[in-house]
Amino acid sequence: MRVRVAEVAKLLEGRIIGDPELELTGISSLTEAGPGDVSFLANPKYAPHLADTRAAAVLVDSPHDASHLVQIVVANPDWAFAQLVSAFGPQPGRLPIGVHPTAVIGDGVTLGEQVAIGAYVVIGEGAIIGDNCRIHAHAFIGDDATLGTACTIHPHVTVREGCQLGNKVIIHSGAVIGSDGFGYASVEGVHHKIPQVGIVVVGDDVEIGANTTIDRARFGKTIIGAGSKLDNLVQIAHNVEVGRGCIITAQCGIAGSTTLGSYVTIAGQSGLSGHITIGDQAIIAGQSGVTKNVPAKAVIQGSPATNINDFRKGVINVRRMPQTIAAVKQMEQRLATLEARLAELEGTTGDAS
Repeated sequence: MRVRVAEVAKLLEGRIIGDPELELTGISSLTEAGPGDVSFLANPKYAPHLADTRAAAVLVDSPHDASHLVQIVVANPDWAFAQLVSAFGPQPGRLPIGVHPTAVIGDGVTLGEQVAIGAYVVIGEGAIIGDNCRIHAHAFIGDDATLGTACTIHPHVTVREGCQLGNKVIIHSGAVIGSDGFGYASVEGVHHKIPQVGIVVVGDDVEIGANTTIDRARFGKTIIGAGSKLDNLVQIAHNVEVGRGCIITAQCGIAGSTTLGSYVTIAGQSGLSGHITIGDQAIIAGQSGVTKNVPAKAVIQGSPATNINDFRKGVINVRRMPQTIAAVKQMEQRLATLEARLAELEGTTGDAS
């Protein structure tokens, strides 16, 4: 990478404080940057690192007192840095256009233009692969599955039969789309499997993390809405509907037939019961257990989850419990002393009479 500050500022629509002709040769964090690197400051708590960073330039959202640095002022340093890395940073290895000779392509498969199919990929009969898709080594695409345009399927991904991906979907290694939902009928102590005959439908611009699993519907569709982002190790059960633009972070689980509105955020290690509804823009804090419907824009935490302010008050009260117990014991001791003294006084009065 060799690029002038002026070129970076033009790309990011930023304002330069310092030398626009300075050449930048690398991209790094504030603490790890070396001479020639460009970095960014998105979180104010890292502002003290501006004083001792070795970076040559930094992306900021407002000017700072750091005259030794070239500053490029942008609206959102985090997003600007992502754009910078995409434009000038190291690029992942590109899969060659075409079908690797070890790939197995079933009958009736439709391959779009500029498709790249890696080594040992298996594509089942009747599948449709859209233009500019990249399917990396050892991935499996089942019979009659559909991929839209410009999808990226990383190694060891499984997209089971009949499932449908939109455009620009990214699925990371080890993820399984369309595995059977967990459904059994228990009869006289024996658990009999209930057929899962639905599919999974994934909207445009969805990203699915490594080792995440999304179960096919018992009937109909399990749906992941456009623009939603799923972290690693997320479990989505059968017939769940996830709205547009949702964020679901690592180790979350959503039980069957639950519906998420649009732009819902679910923080790590949270679990949602089945057959409930989460309203638009609701936020579920980490390690929450959600058993009831959640209104739109609510912020909840805990297990069972409740309003986050009530949860925090409860946590504070629990932490204060030792002091509260000690105070109660002192009050009990004082009360006992007072009662004993009162008994003595009453006894003295009785004797005098």
